Parts: sequence; C-alpha cells; structure tokens
Amino acid sequence: MARRSDLLAHALSTAPGSVRRVRRIVLLRGINLGSSRRVSMPELRAALADAGYDDVRTYVQSGNVVLGTDEAPAKLERRIEALIADELGVEVQVVARTRDELAEVVARDPLGEIAENPKRYQVTFCSAEPDPEKVERVAELAKDDERFELIGREAYAWHPEGVARSKLWAKLAGDGLGVVTTSRNWTTVTKLLELADD
Repeated sequence: MARRSDLLAHALSTAPGSVRRVRRIVLLRGINLGSSRRVSMPELRAALADAGYDDVRTYVQSGNVVLGTDEAPAKLERRIEALIADELGVEVQVVARTRDELAEVVARDPLGEIAENPKRYQVTFCSAEPDPEKVERVAELAKDDERFELIGREAYAWHPEGVARSKLWAKLAGDGLGVVTTSRNWTTVTKLLELADD
C-alpha cells in the first residue's frame, strides 16, 4: 500500500501547471584564462541560484555549470549571457546542452580507440552546425598524428602532442568553424555527465 507522502509527491509532480525541471549543461567560452574575463565560480553559482535555477553546480574554473531548469538550451544561453553581463560585469558567450545531448556526445566517442590521454582528447561544442566548407578547411590543418571528426554540433579532436603548437587546435579554439564554440577535454566532458546524473 502506498504511503500518503508518496501519493502526495506524485500528485504534486503531476498537478496541472507543474514543471519537471531537467538538467542542463552550460559551458562558458574563454573565461579565467588570464587576468581578464575573470568569473568567480562561487559568485556565478550564487547569481544563477538567485535567478531561479535549481541545484547549481560548477566544475573547475573554466566555466562548466550543471543546473536544473525547464528552459530550452537556446533560451538558456541568451539568458545566462545577459545575467553574467548584468550581475558579474563580464561579456561571455555560452553554449548549452541538455543532459541527453551530452550523453549522446559521450556515447559516440568516435576517437576513443586512439585517444589514450583524456586530457588531450578535446570536444568542441558548437552553437550550430558549422558550414561544411569551414569544417573541411579546419580538418586540413590536422597533423599526421592528429585526428578530427565532426558529428552534428560537436567536433572531436585528438592532439597526442598537446595543443600548444597545434594549428588545428588554434582554429577550433578561435573562430575557425564560423560559429560560437567552446572546447572541453574528455575528462571534463565525462565529469559533467556524472554531475548531471547525480
């Protein structure tokens, strides 16, 4: 026999007008890389919580956020860009994904068989699918031991010698794909999925 508390919780979750908030992953582009564009993670968490987002969590200092909201990713991107500018005084571009979209990114793992070091295996998240001609020009910059593959709105890249001297990485980290992008290594990508599932 169901307990009264269980029945009440179910009734509240299915009541007319109730909203089941889902996990979203929010990635800030190009922050905390030097003395400019500094964003404090505690301040960011507080600003997002004050704006009404649920269970806000951050991971490391590069602008990785997991939160609960019913907002679609595109709307979420615009709102958080405005919030950071207004509350923290920093102009920053944002790329967002749903939990299920991030799970698909991890499940694909097209370079997993050759990418031995997760710190040198990068996923570049795009705001929209890049133009094929731009993708081809970027792919041509890969050195013999590098690998690059674009699937939908994510570019996977393996840099076995690191990114410091990689022309491929320079384009991925810049504006080579012609859309808003931000990259994370495989360790960060999988950790964000863990946080979204926690």
